[in-house]
Amino acid sequence: MCLLVLAWNVHPRYRVVLAANRDEFHERPAAAMDWWQQPHILAGRDLQAGGAWLGVDEQGKFGVVTNYRDLQPPKPGAPSRGLLIPRFLAGDEGATVHAARIATEAEQYSGFNLLVGDRARLAYLSNRATERVRELAPGVFGLSNHLLDTPWPKLVRTRRRFERLLGDERISTDDLLAMLTDRETSPDFDLPDAELPPDLERALSAPFIVHERYGTRCSTILGIGHDGRVAVTEQRYDAGGHIIGRASFEFQA
Repeated sequence: MCLLVLAWNVHPRYRVVLAANRDEFHERPAAAMDWWQQPHILAGRDLQAGGAWLGVDEQGKFGVVTNYRDLQPPKPGAPSRGLLIPRFLAGDEGATVHAARIATEAEQYSGFNLLVGDRARLAYLSNRATERVRELAPGVFGLSNHLLDTPWPKLVRTRRRFERLLGDERISTDDLLAMLTDRETSPDFDLPDAELPPDLERALSAPFIVHERYGTRCSTILGIGHDGRVAVTEQRYDAGGHIIGRASFEFQA
């Protein structure tokens, strides 16, 4: 049940402002965000399948993937959706061209949403959408584990807070992280036919999920300035939702 909000070419200082929570089972091993050797990208790493859910390269290209919540079981033998991120960042294709290429093979994967961006374009792809690839105009977007801008209550609330923060020219990482750590559950949240235990269903309705089996593992803030300056902060949490680490990176794309 990951969650992210993204501002694309609407802030006076930043081409990209991205704030995102990665939610996962606590037992699934993962490495903190850092520079990979091959390919040379900045990302966390899923130590089970080897991919990433969010990353950026030295040129300022970025990508993020979320699973799509539906009743279809995972495809047997399907490639990891996390491999879509290093694949884009290691290549030379622009965002829209690459998304169109992935669309031709999207049925190989279990359900996913993919956002990829370069200096000029931002593209959205889902293998559960009728229109597979969309090049996005400047704007503010929200994504969880359904299609782009699906108005789940927790996403609507987070996006409204995000839009208020975007009104500050000197938008701060700490304010964005505070937004992402919202643990307020929603009585209006419902996953049709999910058949989840009531305590887990309730936990999933919050932007920041705290549950003994599954929860928010990290929050990531990405800012890419119009001048090419890239700033990334990742904050990591234990199963109780307590901060266990924080790392920040800055470089010129």
